[in-house]
Amino acid sequence: MPINIPNNLPAKSVLNSEQVFVMTEERYAHQDIRPLSLLFLNLMPKKINTEIQYMRKLSNTPLQVNITLLRVDDHIPKSTPREHMDTFYKSFDEIKEQNFDGMIVTGAALDQLQFRDVSYFDSLSKILLWAKRHVTSTLFSCWGVAAALKIYYDIDILFLKNKLSGVYKEYLSSQIDTLTRGFDDVFDVPVSRYCDFPLDVIKNRTDIKVLASGTETGMYLGISPDHRQVYVSGHPEYDADTLSLEYYRDLEANLDPKIPVNYFPDDDPNKKPLCTWRGHASLLFCNWLNYYVYQETPYDISTIS
Repeated sequence: MPINIPNNLPAKSVLNSEQVFVMTEERYAHQDIRPLSLLFLNLMPKKINTEIQYMRKLSNTPLQVNITLLRVDDHIPKSTPREHMDTFYKSFDEIKEQNFDGMIVTGAALDQLQFRDVSYFDSLSKILLWAKRHVTSTLFSCWGVAAALKIYYDIDILFLKNKLSGVYKEYLSSQIDTLTRGFDDVFDVPVSRYCDFPLDVIKNRTDIKVLASGTETGMYLGISPDHRQVYVSGHPEYDADTLSLEYYRDLEANLDPKIPVNYFPDDDPNKKPLCTWRGHASLLFCNWLNYYVYQETPYDISTIS
């Protein structure tokens, strides 16, 4: 089934060229069906790229999904045109009286800052507390996980000495859960962050159940007991070349980045990297939409509480 997106969203032409089935507002308005309603809070600087990456994953499911793009404040990122934000993104005031079946909160390029130094953190806190009453299940990614841990558990952001960048092995826990149905015991995940998610902190200070973790990465995949929050500390939505683009960007900025681990063939940045995580990423989003959103959300979306 398709994802339903605004008529002129740039992601539409890209996804169509990849044979991804998308449906525009004009077409799905005439269908007699109750699609899932998904709120997408995009905190990444290159918003159009991030939209495309996530929509690729969300389209690989038999469920029909309506996408609403949400902005956290009126700040216009340098790498996203103002026209794009004004045309496709809604403010919190525009959607706060609504309920949603699911919500995704992306990462952000802020994981070297304390939360008190993040200009929109109060606004983000308001949205995430609202989501506990208005959204069936919310999936947090990377820095979004750190923000949720602060807002829901009062855990300050924990910093790594060096940036984690590369493709890391994650290992399933012994706990059986529908979110990891079909997962291999060990699988690859792209990671790009300065913040840390140590297993002892998660175990001792939260009620989160860890479903997958890694030696270097700590918690990769965790869930709240009621499945209303899902925590994904990596970037399964990344394209094959995303880590290389970040690496060359940091080189040009004279940040002396380390070569992403387990990424370039023979650790040679001149060689084209391969995507070894696409299957796991598709399965993660498919399982989340099916078991945590579709199977749990009420038909009458106004009754979410």
